[in-house]
Amino acid sequence: MSRPIVPAASALALAILAACAPGKDADPPTDDAAAMNPIAEQYVRLVLAVGRHDPDYVDAYYGPPEWKAASDSVTVPLAGIRARADSQLAALAAIAQPADSMAWFRRSYLTHQLSALAARVDMLGGRRLSFDEESKALYDAVAPSNSAAHFEGILGQLDSVLPGRGPVAARYAAFRRDFVVPPAQVDTVFRTAIAACKARTLRHMALPQGEQFTVEYVTGKTWSGYNWYQGNAKSLIQVNTDLPIYIDRAVDLACHEGYPGHHVYNAQLEQHLVRDRGWVEYTVYPLFSPQSLIAEGSANYGIDMAFPGGQRAAYERDSLFPLAGIDPARAEAYYRVQGLVGRLNYAGNEAAREYLDGRIDRAAAEAWLVRYALSTPEAAAQRVRFMDQYRSYVINYNLGRDLVAAYVERVAGPDASEARRWAVFGELLSSPRLPSDLQ
Repeated sequence: MSRPIVPAASALALAILAACAPGKDADPPTDDAAAMNPIAEQYVRLVLAVGRHDPDYVDAYYGPPEWKAASDSVTVPLAGIRARADSQLAALAAIAQPADSMAWFRRSYLTHQLSALAARVDMLGGRRLSFDEESKALYDAVAPSNSAAHFEGILGQLDSVLPGRGPVAARYAAFRRDFVVPPAQVDTVFRTAIAACKARTLRHMALPQGEQFTVEYVTGKTWSGYNWYQGNAKSLIQVNTDLPIYIDRAVDLACHEGYPGHHVYNAQLEQHLVRDRGWVEYTVYPLFSPQSLIAEGSANYGIDMAFPGGQRAAYERDSLFPLAGIDPARAEAYYRVQGLVGRLNYAGNEAAREYLDGRIDRAAAEAWLVRYALSTPEAAAQRVRFMDQYRSYVINYNLGRDLVAAYVERVAGPDASEARRWAVFGELLSSPRLPSDLQ
């Protein structure tokens, strides 16, 4: 076969790259990088084109407004997008294996992201994949399977620590009602948690000057929180108040959506890869892509980074419980239960796998979530709606967290200091790593 013709970079792309020239501390671009620049532009344009067919696809875009305007002016047929994606994949394959490690990671990143884009286009065109096939094609990972017997064993342990009699799920719901943040205190508790998460992050990571985010409270969503990255180190964080917000969700959301989670991750990529290196592919974030496993996994593991060991329970007991009007004396019992409940984390994956593969219906999926994930009926219904909308995306939270945790702990070493673990974590947030790179 003849070598594919790599399209020349447009004058606009060259101008953007010049504006984002490497700083004095960044490695200079290599010939490998120059060869990938026009492919990176085409990748961005393809992501925007898919967004015309799938309103959930483009999670963030802060690249040239002219590219977005051009995309909005015409809808490229799915077959045309697929052909262009194949062309760019061939162009990447024709580039010699880069010697520079960052160029190698960049080539691998673009290849996997474009492959996931092609898979999503095929799905939009009607192709059906099993749950595991889909997660592998879109997120470069497959979650482990767990039997009902596995979760029954954990429920047996909860049965011995929860007060009362009857089904564990009902007793857990009754127990947890005493730990709901009153609606009038949600904003105060959440902003206090944000300040603590930010302060702990700043001890170990330098953030771009002027970074900040806005918090909004919304309803009618399938998710509990969302970070909409705006570029220039700015984010909009939305918190869904449809369902009760429990005291532990304040730190969960503050870390996951903010510090050192999504807000920090996106700001670090923008600073280190877009501004320092001129890699335009990071000005767009396609939700259904391998990048999401890194994003969600690092956001969830970021909670443990900010509050290692028993620090989280102590902080919430001393700072957040009083603000919410919850008795701090009950914190120990609450976190003993929550520690066991956390071991049910993968139950949601099994519900999604069985439901999306057609082996159980909606009612059975909700019942599974109530029994094995200890969701309330209302929360179970919301989670199934999330599965309808985002499908195998659910693996990114738990499997992503576990892969990131294992990577950081392996690279840092078994006896690593807190500073060393943060250094490895920060490097992950600033580089084009993929899920398969973590294993």
